Amino acid sequence: MESVEVFTSEGKGRGLKAQKEFLPGDVIFAEPAYAAVVFDSLTHVICHTCFKRQERLHRCGQCKFAHYCDRTCQRVAWLNHKNECSAIKKHGKAPTENIRLAARIMWKIEREGSGLSEGCLVSIDDLQNHVDNFGEEEKKELHADVQSFLEFWPPQSQQFGMQYISHVFGVISCNGFTLSDQRGLQAVGVGIFPNLCQVNHDCWPNCTVIFNNGKIELRALSKISPGTELSVSYVDFLNVSEERRKQLKKQYYFDCSCEHCKKQIKDDLMLAVKQGESKPSAETVKEVVQFSKDTLEKINKARMEGLYHEVVKMCRECLKKQEPVLGDTNIYLLRILSIASEVLSYLQMFEEAAHYAKKMVDGYMKIYHPNNAQLGMAVMRAGVTHWHAGLIEAGHGLICKAYAILLITHGPSHPITKDLEVMRVQTEMELRMFQQNEFMYYKMREAALKNQKIQVMPEPSNETSPGLFHKKE
Repeated sequence: MESVEVFTSEGKGRGLKAQKEFLPGDVIFAEPAYAAVVFDSLTHVICHTCFKRQERLHRCGQCKFAHYCDRTCQRVAWLNHKNECSAIKKHGKAPTENIRLAARIMWKIEREGSGLSEGCLVSIDDLQNHVDNFGEEEKKELHADVQSFLEFWPPQSQQFGMQYISHVFGVISCNGFTLSDQRGLQAVGVGIFPNLCQVNHDCWPNCTVIFNNGKIELRALSKISPGTELSVSYVDFLNVSEERRKQLKKQYYFDCSCEHCKKQIKDDLMLAVKQGESKPSAETVKEVVQFSKDTLEKINKARMEGLYHEVVKMCRECLKKQEPVLGDTNIYLLRILSIASEVLSYLQMFEEAAHYAKKMVDGYMKIYHPNNAQLGMAVMRAGVTHWHAGLIEAGHGLICKAYAILLITHGPSHPITKDLEVMRVQTEMELRMFQQNEFMYYKMREAALKNQKIQVMPEPSNETSPGLFHKKE
C-alpha cells in the first residue's frame, strides 16, 4: 500500500501517515474485511456477504442460518461460510456475533496462517487487545465468550491456546468496526479491518471512514501533506472534551491528548447560555440542564415504547424551559431539537419539524468540522423535512449543502450520495417552478399530495448514526 506507511506515533504507539498529498474527498485506501458478521438481531434481513438490507433473502439450505441476496452472494460467501455452516449444524444453533466473528478469524488463520495477509500492513497477532486493561465485568464477559467459543469450535479444526483465543476476543472488543447498511443509516454488523486499526484517534480528525460496496474507505476531510499522521474520530464530537475523554478512556483505554481536548476547544459553544441583559443565573442554568437530562431519559423510554406523541409533548415542554436560558449551540438544546424534528417528521407534522431542524442545523454548523459526515446527514434530513413542508427554497438550499458535504465524506458512488443527487435535481426543478409561478407551484403540489400518499419518514430509532467502532453492550 504505497499511499500510507506505518510509523511509531509519539505517545500513541503505532499509527499511519500519508506518503503523498491528499485533497478533501480523496480515498486514501479501501480495505475489505479480514472477517465480518451480521448482528444477531438482523441475521434474517441483512445479506451475510454484502451487508445490504433486502426484502427477500435466500437462506442457506444446509445450516438454515445464513441469508444472501442471491446465488452470487452465496457463492462469494462459501469460502468463509463453509466451516461455519458445518459447525452450526453440529452445534444445533448459531452462536452470538462475537463467537461467530472470532471463529471466522481463526478459520482464516487456519487457512492462511497468522502472518501478513495480502494488502495488510499488520497481522492479527500484532493488533492490540487491551485484555490487561479489562475491568472485572469485562473479564467475566471474556471468560464466558471463550467458554462459548470452545463449545462451538469443531474438534477437527486447528486448536488454539486459551491465551490466543483471549487475544482474538480482545482484538474484537477494541478493534471491531461497525458495518452499516447500503445507505449508511443503520448499524448492521461488525468486522475486523487490520489497516484501519492502525489509524489513531483525534477529536478533530483529517479523515473519515465509510462502509461502501463491501469495503471500508478511509477518506480525506481536508488537505493532507506527505508525512502527516492520519486520524479518525472514534466518538461523536458533539460532547464536551471531558465527556469525550471519559468515553475514550472507558471504551478504548487511552487518554486523549488531541488539541481540541487539551485546549477544550468549542466547549464554550456546547455549554453556551443566553447572554446580555437576560443572562440567567448559574442556579437557573443548573436546573435547566438537569431538567434536560431527566427529559432525555424519559424520551428514550417513550421512544422504545413507540409513544411518539408523548415524545413530542416532552420535547415542546423541555424547549420552553431551555430557550430562554441555553445558547443556540448548547448540546442539551441541540439534542432535544434533533429528537423533536425527527419524531415530528415521522408524524408528518413537517412545518414544526422544519422549524426545529433549521435551529439544530444552525447550531451544528458552528460546532462540527465543516466536512463531518454526521453534519452532512443532519443537513440532509433537515433539507428533506423542509421539502416535505413545502418550504422549497430552504429545502433545496439545505439539500445542496448536504450534497457538498457527502461528496467528500461518502463520495459520489455511495448510495446515499446518489439518492441526494436525485433529490437535488428534483428540488432544483421544483424551485424553478416556484420562482416562475408561486401560486401554480402550490396548486400542483397540493394536487400531487392528494393523488400520491406522501412518503412516510423512517420510524425514529434510539440508535444514533452508526459509530466507528462496535462495542459490546
